[in-house]
Amino acid sequence: MRAEINPVRLRYLRRTLSRWFSENARDLPWRRTNDPYRIMVSEILLQQTQVKRVINVYEDFLLEFPTIEMVAAARLEDVRRITDPLGYKIRGSWIKQIADDAVNERKGNLPDTLEGLLALPGIGRYTAGAIMTFAYQVPTPILDTNISRVMGRWFAGDLPHQDSSALRNQRLWALTESLLPKGERYGKTGWTINQALMDFGALQCKARLPGCDVCQFRRRCHYVQKNHGGVEHGTVKWLSA
Repeated sequence: MRAEINPVRLRYLRRTLSRWFSENARDLPWRRTNDPYRIMVSEILLQQTQVKRVINVYEDFLLEFPTIEMVAAARLEDVRRITDPLGYKIRGSWIKQIADDAVNERKGNLPDTLEGLLALPGIGRYTAGAIMTFAYQVPTPILDTNISRVMGRWFAGDLPHQDSSALRNQRLWALTESLLPKGERYGKTGWTINQALMDFGALQCKARLPGCDVCQFRRRCHYVQKNHGGVEHGTVKWLSA
């Protein structure tokens, strides 16, 4: 499934989102690097875990293992000693397996394609998209709980109520992909949009008390329009894959 967002609305969303992010971006340590190894570590640590719990563990992990080669040379128990306190204890094994594979098969490098990343343990569509965007500067859609909520609200008028949860999820992925510019020359823009979507969902467009009255997107947000008596339809054209 593909989605085409009305060009006027698309420009408005990109421009407003970038402006919001420039004023509200969280200062997170993994945003200060484009090293694929460090991005991979951060994304696996962040799986099913709150950002504030991950920051110290991420920094401790990189102090102990500043390179992927050092992870490959380490014992699994030494890797898990740092990662296990976060819970979801399989993640330490995933990082170790990824490091072993990188060192043994690719001279210490991670794959630089979506397909290659998806073949690694613990890396699904979201994590692969994050690595492609944040490490390799290739605009690639990502969809987590926060982004799903943001996109679902912005485009509520274009999401059929009769959709199954699986079909709705497909539409949200398609919308997120359409929001990104195409091509590697837009790597910086893709980085900003994806980071901004996560922060906007975490800080502004919350599940409860989203603060619509002060939201910069309220003029074109279907969620706000619905609560004020109407929803703007036809801003998205749905196309088959």
